[in-house]
Amino acid sequence: MRKGIILPLTVLIALLLPAISGVYVLAQAEPLETIYKKEIDITGDGKKDLIEMIGVPFEKGTLFLKEIYVTAKTSEGKNIKIDFEGGYEPSLQIKDLDHDGVKDLFVGVATGGSGGLSNYYLYSLKGSNLSDLTVPDPLTISSTFENNYKATIKLDDVGESYQFNLSNRKKEYDRLGLYHNGKLNEPAELMVFPFSTLKAVKVKGNKAGVKGVQRFSGVSNGDTIGFVESSWYLEDGKWKLINTSVQKTLEKKK
Repeated sequence: MRKGIILPLTVLIALLLPAISGVYVLAQAEPLETIYKKEIDITGDGKKDLIEMIGVPFEKGTLFLKEIYVTAKTSEGKNIKIDFEGGYEPSLQIKDLDHDGVKDLFVGVATGGSGGLSNYYLYSLKGSNLSDLTVPDPLTISSTFENNYKATIKLDDVGESYQFNLSNRKKEYDRLGLYHNGKLNEPAELMVFPFSTLKAVKVKGNKAGVKGVQRFSGVSNGDTIGFVESSWYLEDGKWKLINTSVQKTLEKKK
């Protein structure tokens, strides 16, 4: 009697397991966000390829994307995938930045930190071959606070220096102990950040390059003093600095 009962139960469980597993897999499937989708030639054969940027949210309803990747299905049927670090608000620009007549993939991903920074990537798929073209390094900027509520930054790449009058911040700097009677209590540097933005723009006639913005601050992240812009052009596989400019923020109210 018992054998007659056990056998049907075993068969029933065996039949139900695949269905149960299938439901579980569907329930666990991660939602995908299509951030960018376009048909455009990025291999150089004159035929359109399908480009998609996909993001996987950390969890439903969150802005943070734990996975970000770009897929390319070429006109020849080849599939290429490029993975990026997780982050926020990814962007994709398709521009010919190495000036070989074939458009490249320029990607930006915000880190979400208080500094407002982003990671940037540049890839070529010419001939259906993936190549990392890299992006320019941020400018090397040395800085120092000086007596009498002043500060100086130096753009080491071009040897240019800029001085800033920070007397409008006297009360706060005195309160924090940075200055006493207008003199520095000890040597101190400014906070200089990497690129907060890097965009593909025309920098040399009608030819595209990138323009980056770096922020520099005083005693805290929120104590922004100004910004440094730099324009770059990719030539013979190397990034060349075209020009720089420095802008000071509006004066704080006393």
